[in-house]
Amino acid sequence: MDALQNLLMGFSVALTPQNLLFALTGSVLGTLIGVLPGVGPVAGCAILIPLTFHLSPTGAIIMLTALFYGTQYGGTITSVLLNVPGEAASAITCLEGYEMARQGRGGVALTISAIGSFIGGTIATIALVVAAGPMTRVALQFGPVEFFALITLGLSLMMGLAGKSVIKALMMGFFGLILAMVGMDPVRGLPRFTFGRMEFMDGIGFVPVIMGLFGLGEILANAETKLDQISLAKMSTLIPGKTDIKRSVAPILRGSVIGTLLGLVPGMTGSASAFLSYIAEKKASREPERFGTGMIEGVAGPESANNAHANGALIPLFTLGIPASPTVAVIMGAFMMHGLIPGPFLFKEHADVAWGVIASFYVGNVILLILNLPLIGIWVKLLKVPYGLLFGIIVAFMMVGAYSVNNSTFDIFIMILFGVLGYLFRKLDFPLAPAVLTLILGPLMEHSLRTSLDMSQGDFHIFLESPIAVVLFSLALFVLIAPAFTFFRKKKDLLSE
Repeated sequence: MDALQNLLMGFSVALTPQNLLFALTGSVLGTLIGVLPGVGPVAGCAILIPLTFHLSPTGAIIMLTALFYGTQYGGTITSVLLNVPGEAASAITCLEGYEMARQGRGGVALTISAIGSFIGGTIATIALVVAAGPMTRVALQFGPVEFFALITLGLSLMMGLAGKSVIKALMMGFFGLILAMVGMDPVRGLPRFTFGRMEFMDGIGFVPVIMGLFGLGEILANAETKLDQISLAKMSTLIPGKTDIKRSVAPILRGSVIGTLLGLVPGMTGSASAFLSYIAEKKASREPERFGTGMIEGVAGPESANNAHANGALIPLFTLGIPASPTVAVIMGAFMMHGLIPGPFLFKEHADVAWGVIASFYVGNVILLILNLPLIGIWVKLLKVPYGLLFGIIVAFMMVGAYSVNNSTFDIFIMILFGVLGYLFRKLDFPLAPAVLTLILGPLMEHSLRTSLDMSQGDFHIFLESPIAVVLFSLALFVLIAPAFTFFRKKKDLLSE
C-alpha cells in the first residue's frame, strides 16, 4: 500500500503542466537522438545536460530519463525503414524489421515495436515501484564500509563487462579515479592536482568531460565513416492484423522480463538484452528456420527488451545509488549537479523528486506511444539532411553548452581535449564507461573509504568485520579474475590440440 500511495503522490508531481512539458521535450529529443546514426543515448544525455541547468531537479531528471528511454524508440524507426540502427540496442531489429519493410509491412513492424516498447517500459517501471521499498530499507542499513564495498562491486561489474580486455577497463577506471581526485581534499581542505589553476579548485567538471568523451569523441569517430543516405522502404499500413498481435504477445512479455532483469546488471547493455531476446524467440519458435525473412517475433521481443532494459537500469540507481550503464551514470551526474544523491536517502529526504520521476516513466512511455508513429515521416525527412551539416550543428551546440556550465571558455577547452582523447580511446579499443563511472562515483567512494578508516582509526580490518562487505568484495574480486581463468582455459585447449 505504501508503494501505491507513494506512486499516486508521484503522479501528482509528474502530471503538473511543467513536468508534462519536460517529459514531452525529453521524449521528442530522445527519439531524435535515436533516429540519428552516430549519436547514442550517452552522447545525447551528455550534450543536453546544459539544457537542464536552470530547471528544477525534478524537471531536469524527468527530461533526461525521458530522453534516455526515448532513444530506444527512435533507433527502431531507422532500423526498420532504412536498415540503419540509430543506436546499438536497435541493431538486432534490422534482421527482421527491414525484411518486413521490404515486404511492405514496415508500418506493422513499427506499430508492434511501439506497443512492445511501451509494455516493456511499463513492466520495468512496475518492477522499480515494487523493488524500491524493500531495496531501500536494506540499503538504509548499510554503513560506510558496506557502501564502499557496494560501489567497488558496481565498478568491478562495469569493468569486467565493459569490453574485451579487463586490463584496459581497469586502466580506464584508474584514469577516471585520477580525474575525480583533482580539486580540494575533502578531509584536509587543501588543493591537490590543481597545478595552480583556479579552474581546478572545484575539481574537473564532469559535464565537459562527458560531453567530450562521448559526444565530441563519437562525432569525430563518425566523421571518418561514410554514412550513405539510404532509400526509404514503403509502408502499406500501420495496423497489425490479429495474427501479428497473437504472435507478438509472448515475445513482448518474454522480452520485457529479459530486459528488466539484465538492466539490473552493471555493464550489461541494451543491445545485449535485445540480442538475448532475439535468441530466445528463435529457440521458442516452431519455425526457427524462417528467422531472417521478416518474423514479427524478432521485432516484438528485442524491442520490448531494449526499452525494458532502459527502465530496468534505473532500478539500481534509485535504490542503491549505483549506475548500471554509462547513460545512467550521466543521469546520476545530473542528480548530483542539482544537489541530490540517488540511492536510499533520496526516497527518505526527497520523496517527491524520487516518486515524481518514477511516475514520469509511465507518462513518458504513453507520450512516446502516442507520438512515435505520427512523427515517423518527420524523422525520416531529417535523415535526408547531410550528415556533415548535422554534425556541425551538434558540435556548435556542444560548445555553447560547455561554455554555459560556468560561463568559462576553459570548459570548452576541457571538452575539446577530452573529445580528442575519446576519439583516441575508441581507436585503441579502450572502453569509456569505466572512466565515466569512476569519475562520478570516485568522490562517493573516497568519502566512504575515509569515513570507514576514521571509524577504525586507520585499521583496514574494519572491511573484514562486516559479513556483507566481505561478500561484496569477494564478488567484485571474482568478477575481475574470472576472465583470466577463461583466458588460460582457452590457451590450454589450444595447446592440447
